Amino acid sequence: MSDLFNLEKKKKKEVTYSAEDIEVLEGLEPVRRRPGMYIGGVDENALHHLVAEVLDNSMDEAVAGHASYIDIKLTSLDEITVKDNGRGIPIDPHPKFPTKSALEVILTTLHSGGKFSNKSYQTAGGLHGVGVSVVNALSEHLLVEVARDGKIYTQEYSKGVPLYEIKSEEKRTSWKRGTSITFKPDTEIFGANRKFDPARIYNLVKAKAYLFKGVVINWECDPLLAETSGIPQKEEVHFPNGISDYLRSKLSSKELIVPEIFAGDVKVDNEGTKLEWSIGWSEDEPFIQTYCNTIPTPQGGTHEQGLRAALMKSFKTFAELSGNNKKAGNIIIDDILLNCSIILSVFIHDPIFQGQTKEKLLSASITKIVENTIKDRLDNWLTSNKQGANLLFDRLVETAEDRLSRKQDRSVNRKTAVQKLRLPGKLADCTREIMQGTELFIVEGDSAGGSAKQARNRETQAILPLRGKILNVATATSDKIAQNQELIDLEIALACGSMKNYKKEALRYEKIIIMTDADVDGAHIASLLMTFFHRRMPKLIEDGHLYVAQPPLYRITQGSNNYYAGSDEEKVSLMAELSKKSKTKIELGRFKGLGEMTPAQLKETTMNPEKRKLLRLKINNEEQIIQIVEDLMGKKPHKRFEFINEQALNKMDKIANNLDI
Repeated sequence: MSDLFNLEKKKKKEVTYSAEDIEVLEGLEPVRRRPGMYIGGVDENALHHLVAEVLDNSMDEAVAGHASYIDIKLTSLDEITVKDNGRGIPIDPHPKFPTKSALEVILTTLHSGGKFSNKSYQTAGGLHGVGVSVVNALSEHLLVEVARDGKIYTQEYSKGVPLYEIKSEEKRTSWKRGTSITFKPDTEIFGANRKFDPARIYNLVKAKAYLFKGVVINWECDPLLAETSGIPQKEEVHFPNGISDYLRSKLSSKELIVPEIFAGDVKVDNEGTKLEWSIGWSEDEPFIQTYCNTIPTPQGGTHEQGLRAALMKSFKTFAELSGNNKKAGNIIIDDILLNCSIILSVFIHDPIFQGQTKEKLLSASITKIVENTIKDRLDNWLTSNKQGANLLFDRLVETAEDRLSRKQDRSVNRKTAVQKLRLPGKLADCTREIMQGTELFIVEGDSAGGSAKQARNRETQAILPLRGKILNVATATSDKIAQNQELIDLEIALACGSMKNYKKEALRYEKIIIMTDADVDGAHIASLLMTFFHRRMPKLIEDGHLYVAQPPLYRITQGSNNYYAGSDEEKVSLMAELSKKSKTKIELGRFKGLGEMTPAQLKETTMNPEKRKLLRLKINNEEQIIQIVEDLMGKKPHKRFEFINEQALNKMDKIANNLDI
């Protein structure tokens, strides 16, 4: 054993850490090393994000009034061309890089572009100066053509590296000015099987045309791709009425509650701030689509907050004016949005987005602008359409009453026969009224609780967040247990009582699932919870109701595929297996906790009954279990010390055997 420790010391001395170990990534190399930081991953969404980045640059030219058309040509499943008649990317030498053209600087340098000030654009979607350079870095081949000053300037790139200096020739076409970019995504990054979805790109083109009614987008697709995808092979995409046309097309076959659509288009100031919206109420599935500078914001943001506030305040104002204050008292924003389909588009200078993929708008100033602008016009719309407004208001009152009635029914149905429950406020309960098929996830912390609430199946899965490590009931007095709020909340949520008062028929959930981080702290919290159930509700374990979730420690990405590993051993084995199957680059990420997982990842790995792994707790030998719990969780610390020593020695012996010492 001493030889083993000497070997470990020798290894530590050989490890050095100096300036030579500090790696500096230059140019576009950071993008190729960590593409997920710039486009959110290497999956299908990320691949199509490249198209959106290039198209957004042309849209910015159109919105600024410099381009009147954009040509999109999908020549194959892995190559696309975006061309406009804007001003064309500058090709003269850049002041800071006199040996390079401005074109090459834009395509090879992160955070370069003409959108950081308002000199070239009042409003723009590309703001970080990384969009087209990221596309270049992640493309196997990219061809850029610029029409300016009576000439066509051409340059080609591969994986972000220019293949030659800019070439120029006299124009021989009717194309007088603008920029054309043709690119082919790199299979080393996205995988050989990752291809463009023609229908998805066609729908993106339509959405952009709806969002800026002054632009014409000429769509062209390979005839075979068009036929197999069920989309036009050629089409001039143009919508004179903008998003109002879009909403009417979405609702054309639906039964409208109010025939009129509430729509508007307002220029707010001389700095380019504009709002456009279209709102309709129908019997079909509602939706909210928001955009900023033609960029979709699927996670909403400050502009959507302003819209919600405007809707709520305007209907309250209408209730006051029509003498229906009492009826309006129960209406909440969810009632208004239940049958409401909304498209909101804003144009603002220098917006602040969450992350490079710009899925959420964070600009604070736009909230009040949207709220005040839309509220004033909705107030007028409601008062000038009395018949439709009254019909709509009556529907909102019915919706609110129905919501409250269903809430009351659920409350009654889920009460025990002997106790009226006041469920803990932090419990996100499920909606199913019977115990069969329901699950309660006990999670650590509000962060993990928030992700779990978004990832859950609301009908069958309830979430109860706990604040860190709960009380150790193996050492605590009965008074401390009775006063501990976390344990009180847990027992109230379960409703089955504890100790001698335990009643299995009163249990509110079929499965109780302990879901903690896959680390030492998470294991400790899980141990405390298992101790609680063993001491306070052993019958619950005996009846097979208690489970422990198995979240992964690592996410391993190869191409467009994600894999998950629950331990270091599983990680090493999986990475070795993937390396044998394919030479595609492997990316490794470690989850620090459940709260750092996206709701989609948490659902896929830990909460979806079809994919997750659960350990069910059983009591096979009651006397042995009692002794183990007493030794590890009880009042005798020397017992824990002995256990830790024994486990450490066993592990060292295994290491020594593996090293053949």
